[in-house]
This record gives sequence, C-alpha cells and structure tokens, in this order.
Amino acid sequence: METELPGTGEGTAGLIEADEAHHVEMGDDYGDESYVAGAYRVPGENGDWTLVLGFDGGLGIATPCVETLSKGGRVVAPSTNGGKPIHLFHWFEDGELRTTFESPSARHGSTPDELVHLLREVGFPLTSEGEHDDSAPDVDRKAAGLALADRLTGIRVTDSLLQDAAYELGLVPEQPAEEWTSVVIDITDAHGERLYREWTYEKIAAASDRTRAEANAPVVITSNEPPAVDRSAHGPGE
Repeated sequence: METELPGTGEGTAGLIEADEAHHVEMGDDYGDESYVAGAYRVPGENGDWTLVLGFDGGLGIATPCVETLSKGGRVVAPSTNGGKPIHLFHWFEDGELRTTFESPSARHGSTPDELVHLLREVGFPLTSEGEHDDSAPDVDRKAAGLALADRLTGIRVTDSLLQDAAYELGLVPEQPAEEWTSVVIDITDAHGERLYREWTYEKIAAASDRTRAEANAPVVITSNEPPAVDRSAHGPGE
C-alpha cells in the first residue's frame, strides 16, 4: 500500500488516535485523502490472513493497490462511508476483480454471479437468478457485507477482535486520480422509469470553461428609467 510506518497502535483506540493526530498535522488541507490504516495477522481459512482497518472515507482502498495485494491470494474488502451510508463490497482473486457491488442485484466484475448463493445465504434479498427479490425482507447491508466476508475468509469480524488487536500502523498516501473520459448517470426509480445520461469529458470541460468565463465577466447594470434629479442645491421655486 506504499505506506509510511509511524509505529504501532493498541486496539481501535490507538488506531483512531493516530489517524486523528495525522489530520491535525494536515491542518486545513481538507482535499488530502491520505489516512492511517492498521494491519495485523489473524487466523482464517487456509492459514493466516492480514486484516486491515482504515478510515479512508469508506470507499475502499485503491483498485490498482488491491490488484497487486491479491496476486497469488485473495482480498475481500467490505466498506462503508457512514452518514448516509454507501456500503461497498469488493472481492479480488489473484489480481483480478471477481465481484463488486453496492446494490447486490447490480454486480460487476469478471464473475459477478459466482457469489449469488452466498449473497442469499447471508440475507441479501435476491432470487436464485441473482435478481432483486421484492418479496424478501430487507437486510442490514453493512452486517450482510461483513457476513459475506466471513464466508470468503473464515474470519468473523467482531468488536473484540478489532478492539484487542495490536496494529501495525501505516500512513497510506493519497492515491493519484484515475483518468476518466465520461460520466454516466443511470437511475431507475421505484416505478421502473429509467434516467440515463452520459456526458463526455470534452462536454464537461466546455461547460466548465463557459461557466468560468461567465463568472469572470464584468457586471453591467442597466436601467430604462431616467436618472433622478438632485434638487438639493436649488432654492424654493427654482
């Protein structure tokens, strides 16, 4: 993960203290996305695993990094952003993204349907074909994501497991922004109505330049009414 190693931390309290100290050091640089992560060894399926806990905003560590980490092994990464929650799940195997999703019925990756039976087993409301099942009860997606990670690693993440760990701390540097060519909005509402829009980088750049030019243009105030006459210097009747 290309981290700098600032030391160790005892339990989640030590990890949180180190992360908060890092943000204090960064001051008002709110755009910086570096963060402190803690790692430690824990027994799981087929041997020991490295469990990593980090406060990265909840969107998971950068894909190129995870692809490298999973070479010759497996990386399973459930994450959440808190607040109005976005719960994401990523499963990498030998450098390949096998399955990822926010909504379990909209899966992506090289094998998006391989985990359908496990998704159903941990409570996600899916049919046997992997479609959303309106008749099934809803589920706590954060809890279900952790349960799915349990199935794939043999590690049950509990409060005591995280709180009692002796973490090796690492300062994860800000990742370079990925190049992009377009932005797509694809939303289907509760009535089945779909909104699909795609904007290319060129269109967005042109709109940004136009907005910037308009914002920097001089402000001209005009009026169709004649100017008021100032009579303060004239005497009565003049």
